[in-house]
Amino acid sequence: MKFEFLNPTRIVFGAGSLSRLGEFASRYGKRALVVTGGGSIKRNGTFDRAIKSLKDAGVSVYECAGVEPNPRITSVRRGAETARQNGCDMVIAVGGGSVMDASKVMAAAALYDGDPWNMILHGQEKVHVPTEALPITTVPTLAATGSETNCGAVISNEETQEKSFMMTECLYPKVALLDPELTMSVPKDQTAYGVCDLITHVTEGYFNGTGNTPIQDRFAEGVILTAMEYGPKAIADGRDLDARTQVQWAASVALIGWVQSGAGSMGSPVHMIEHTVSAYHDITHATGLSIINPSWMRFAAKTNTSKFVQFAERIFGLPAKGPEDMECALSGIDRFEEFLKSIGCLTRFSELGIDGKLIGTYAKETLRIMHDDKGMLQARTPMSEADIVEVLKAAL
Repeated sequence: MKFEFLNPTRIVFGAGSLSRLGEFASRYGKRALVVTGGGSIKRNGTFDRAIKSLKDAGVSVYECAGVEPNPRITSVRRGAETARQNGCDMVIAVGGGSVMDASKVMAAAALYDGDPWNMILHGQEKVHVPTEALPITTVPTLAATGSETNCGAVISNEETQEKSFMMTECLYPKVALLDPELTMSVPKDQTAYGVCDLITHVTEGYFNGTGNTPIQDRFAEGVILTAMEYGPKAIADGRDLDARTQVQWAASVALIGWVQSGAGSMGSPVHMIEHTVSAYHDITHATGLSIINPSWMRFAAKTNTSKFVQFAERIFGLPAKGPEDMECALSGIDRFEEFLKSIGCLTRFSELGIDGKLIGTYAKETLRIMHDDKGMLQARTPMSEADIVEVLKAAL
């Protein structure tokens, strides 16, 4: 194994952590762009508590509200302009993954003279990779994406029907305030899809890794088992603070970096395919993941059978005849899909009213935005256009 690991984000974890927002934010400036989503945090009082903490610490607030579930580049432009006009010296995200992703790009865009869309990888020859951004603080209100503690962001362009990402070191938040109490008002369906989202982050690295990585495998399996144990409890009783706490930490650990370190991941094919589909249909990100991931797993098991057998044995306790027992591997995938269904996640595009008319377009667009030097989608087994079509057809 050869790897580097860096995660400079200070994590402040625990119930009641929101009250410390002003304490930490004031270390980085006095004029904050506070980014929010659809308004639920205002209805449940989270926004008022956050603003009070900031103002008590002498921090002025300028809000950018209304970030969409699939955050749009138009919102990023609006937020960056608000930050520049008001001389903001930091950005604070209070919301779910979309709010945090948009906030990261706003923080970089505020210091960039060009169009923020130039920073998003979408098939263009030259990408502007920022080296500086306003200091970022994240306050997640949904346990799902892990965006609070990493340097990536996913943004959509509604005009061009493109959705892709940027990832660079300057986007690491300075502080992540993880207060599980803030997730207690999240509805059952959003909680369920958050569990699906965090598990998919782990399985992407787990199944696309290379070499012998026993420590990373055990990390990944621990996160999956924890999410599968406590996720249903949080869905059944949203006020179960212990369950919310464990799911919150699992979501952050899933994409904080150390689960994947040393695993030599070959890519994130499920996420890349989902980005294309949701760019066309504006479906919830995790809904797309819950539909595509089991289908992709069945495809990938054909060439990486032993890893899927390991998954079936360790996650579901299924007996295997040997490391290449395809029947066991597929049974494990079936059990995983049944788990997703049991918590209320959709597993077929038809359940969303999406047919197969644009499958070829999804495949072409996915490869246009992300491909290796041979024109293939990066994965443990690189995927051709026909392979992507096969996976999507199986998910109908």
